[in-house]
Amino acid sequence: MGGVTSSMAAKFAFFPPNPPSYKLITDDATGLLLMDPFPHRENVDVLRLPTRRTEVVAVYVRHPMATSTLLYSHGNAADIGQMYELFIELSIHLRVNLMGYDYSGYGQSSGKPTEQNTYADIEAAYKCLEENYGTKQEDIILYGQSVGSGPTLDLAARLPRLRAVVLHSPILSGLRVMYPVKRTYWFDIYKNIDKIPLVKCPVLVIHGTSDDVVDCSHGKQLWELCLEKYEPLWLEGGNHCDLELYPEYLRHLKKFVSTVEKSPSRRNSSRRSTDRIEHARPSTDCFEAPRKSMDRREKPRKSTDRPEKLRIHEYKFSNIDKLEKLKISFDHMEKSRRSVGYHEKSRRSIDQQLDRARKSVDWLDRIRAG
Repeated sequence: MGGVTSSMAAKFAFFPPNPPSYKLITDDATGLLLMDPFPHRENVDVLRLPTRRTEVVAVYVRHPMATSTLLYSHGNAADIGQMYELFIELSIHLRVNLMGYDYSGYGQSSGKPTEQNTYADIEAAYKCLEENYGTKQEDIILYGQSVGSGPTLDLAARLPRLRAVVLHSPILSGLRVMYPVKRTYWFDIYKNIDKIPLVKCPVLVIHGTSDDVVDCSHGKQLWELCLEKYEPLWLEGGNHCDLELYPEYLRHLKKFVSTVEKSPSRRNSSRRSTDRIEHARPSTDCFEAPRKSMDRREKPRKSTDRPEKLRIHEYKFSNIDKLEKLKISFDHMEKSRRSVGYHEKSRRSIDQQLDRARKSVDWLDRIRAG
């Protein structure tokens, strides 16, 4: 079965540039590995990484002020030579270290591109960050573009302490790109729809509303399934390969990186106040309900009234907090009683407060009914 799946993946999922956009050369004077035709940069390392199956080529871009490292998995029709200048720009503007790598069979990486090989490829890149550069899991942001969302989410689902994940024009699964199937089949590849609920860190989804390769409904449904939602970016008129050209792309990405780089305590505070990490969004200027006329491939399996449900959920928790405070007050009064008479007086006070709490819950029920 694995062979059939890999064969299917190779036929429609992978289109490595032929010929590759770069060559590897070794500098005679320094012995450093370089990418031709790009000039050597002091802050860029070119690497060969052994995987469980093949050997892949990667680049590591250092930023002197970085506190995060972006591990970038590119799309299915590019190699790191074509992505090189974007990697440099992202490192500069986001103030992050960045590692990009070529899948097996892409660029100057050995082997053939298969689903399982891409999982081994990203694991090798992650291992290099940990062992060669001392990068901690808590400082890593995984970035997956298009088919790169597959290895990104596969790794993210197994790393509970990641800083964040970015999904750029992501896919629900390989089969769902071509057919509007409602269930996951054994022969499907990159089953992101089943893995996204396992990701425990903040997730940013970026998708163009006019994407004619991977319909925008893929990004929207993945966003709905996230445990920790960050305000998504639906780029009006954006297609599959041009989102980096929109000014909002870099602006939104910088805000996201800035937010997740806060200390855990401050970030948790931000989540409670719905500053950036999303639980409920008061407006719909960024999120738009999937359009029936455009989303032909896959209709969302969940209702688009989720933000309203989440707001009611917040009211519920607000009232639970009030009840918890009342409970603490009751315990204090019980411990401090000195006489039967005082006990009776306290019980009457407790009954009054409980009655007010019941009215508060009734008020919540009326909101739900409305």
